[in-house]
Amino acid sequence: MTHTSESPQAQPAWVRCTRCHAITYHKRFERTLGVCSCGWHAPLTAPERLTQLLDPGSHRPLSTDRAAEDPLGFVDTVPYPQRLARARTRTGLDQAVLCASGTIGGWPVVVAVMDFRFLGGSLGCSEGEAITQAAERALRGRVPLLMVTASGGARMQEGALSLMQMAKASQALGDLDRAGLLAVSLITDPTYGGVAASFATLADIILAEPGARLGFAGPRVIEQTIRQPLPEGFQTAELLLRQGLIDDVRPRAGLRPLLTRLLGVRRVTAGSWDPPRGAPPVDTASDPVEPTGADAWETVRLARHPDRPTTLDHIAGMFDGFQELHGDRISGDCPAIVGGIGELAGQSVVVIGHQKGHHSRELAARNFGMATPDGYRKAARLMRLAQKLRIPVITLIDTPGAYPGREAEERGQAQAIAENLRLMAGLTVPIVAVVTGEGGSGGALALGVADRVLACAHAVYSVISPEGCAAIVWKDPAAAPAAAAALRLDSAALLEIGVIDAVIPEPAGGAHNDPVLATSLVRAAVVDALGELLELPVTELVRARAGRFRAFGRPTVEPAGSAELGGSVGSTDLAGSVGSAGSAGTDELADTADPVPDRRTPERATAETVSR
Repeated sequence: MTHTSESPQAQPAWVRCTRCHAITYHKRFERTLGVCSCGWHAPLTAPERLTQLLDPGSHRPLSTDRAAEDPLGFVDTVPYPQRLARARTRTGLDQAVLCASGTIGGWPVVVAVMDFRFLGGSLGCSEGEAITQAAERALRGRVPLLMVTASGGARMQEGALSLMQMAKASQALGDLDRAGLLAVSLITDPTYGGVAASFATLADIILAEPGARLGFAGPRVIEQTIRQPLPEGFQTAELLLRQGLIDDVRPRAGLRPLLTRLLGVRRVTAGSWDPPRGAPPVDTASDPVEPTGADAWETVRLARHPDRPTTLDHIAGMFDGFQELHGDRISGDCPAIVGGIGELAGQSVVVIGHQKGHHSRELAARNFGMATPDGYRKAARLMRLAQKLRIPVITLIDTPGAYPGREAEERGQAQAIAENLRLMAGLTVPIVAVVTGEGGSGGALALGVADRVLACAHAVYSVISPEGCAAIVWKDPAAAPAAAAALRLDSAALLEIGVIDAVIPEPAGGAHNDPVLATSLVRAAVVDALGELLELPVTELVRARAGRFRAFGRPTVEPAGSAELGGSVGSTDLAGSVGSAGSAGTDELADTADPVPDRRTPERATAETVSR
């Protein structure tokens, strides 16, 4: 829409859309929040943006110090001070950033909004100071920071000092990281240069309005440099979402509800979480480990059943207010892994899982649940967000394995999985993993390094698929049933060897027969496990997790000569200390708690699971 005026108070009666050229009455334009019927989102002034985002009556302006002006004595066609004076007269603003505190959906927040009318929203010393002071206010108040960006880049008239604002503002975002405070960016059109290459893209969550452009260099500069035309939609929010560089594109009318959910992320302190834990509605006399007496191969077929609940099905039934977040912020947004923030019985959590699908089109779109490196890096980003916000991680595992394609290998599939294993081993927040269907090899383990690992009754978890094992060992794919039995990949066997902690019962005949009940059973088991973990001190949590995985495959008889290595490498008592033999980085925790969780008998774990 175009409705410019030299006076900030003047408003035209009519406005024209710059995309479809329709003319709209101004009052109607205001009622639609500045969005044309064609979907075009018109630029907003900083005061208009604050009015739209903040709860009525909560707005409190934040004064920021004006930095030294004209540090270079810059003159082009007019002296720089004259340009500043004209911008202030035209906009009614002192600078290109307006800061305020207030609430959104009742949640406190500090907001810094850029106004493109003021010298193209360029980043000068005053603007860098305003962003930095807004972050410092958020830090002192222990509240989230919301930044709304609109900029053509750094301000040339202030030279290298303008460049330094990028570092200063980025440093302030780093302080929020260390304090565990959420930072959110809302990208509006356009956001370029120094703003894009600093605080705008350093936020924990990056949102964008439809059609908003984001990039380091503007399209005109790029075309002049490479002497090639740019494709349609280049640098737009929609393309950036597909490329994994932002979390979501949201129309203006949907911003406040979304921000309300994000700003409301909170951690329930130990001892204060008391979720309802009614017993799951199942026949407790049945045996949830083998409820139908199915053999291993039949269990594999049930785990792969196309009507079995997917991760998104479970998310819909388990978590309130789930907001999916996208992208690894590097190269892509793998559809085989979904993740985001939701609420489980009043506790904010990060949820991550493999997504397959129910029909051929969805399965193909989701790559049959086989994740690429982008997916594992997206998962890692969300786990780091959980670590920062001090909220638990829930993972839902259902994949035949990591995608083995050429592009995945070229983009570092093995490294992406390895990084997740190391990251999850050291997270200082509770992690609960549930194998809901297939747990295929390293592609499953990349989401499976957890404090509690649960499995649905008809789930499987294995180093390789039965078909793959049969082809390699038996030299005959038809031997898959025999391979399935030999691999001991069903939940009963997994519980016996200690790979999982408990079995979650399923409806008679499998989860596909009653998906709603299946999800309620998974939810009850996760709530129960999470309730236990939230009571543990951080040091004990991390140490016990390290001890859990350190114990797998550990010798039960002390090897000859082990005394020469400075201590026992193995013991018949797996509950003994792993002190000198423990994982790197956990030795300092060795005297705080037993590192190995109680390896319960199958009967005890099963009975406890059913009773919940």
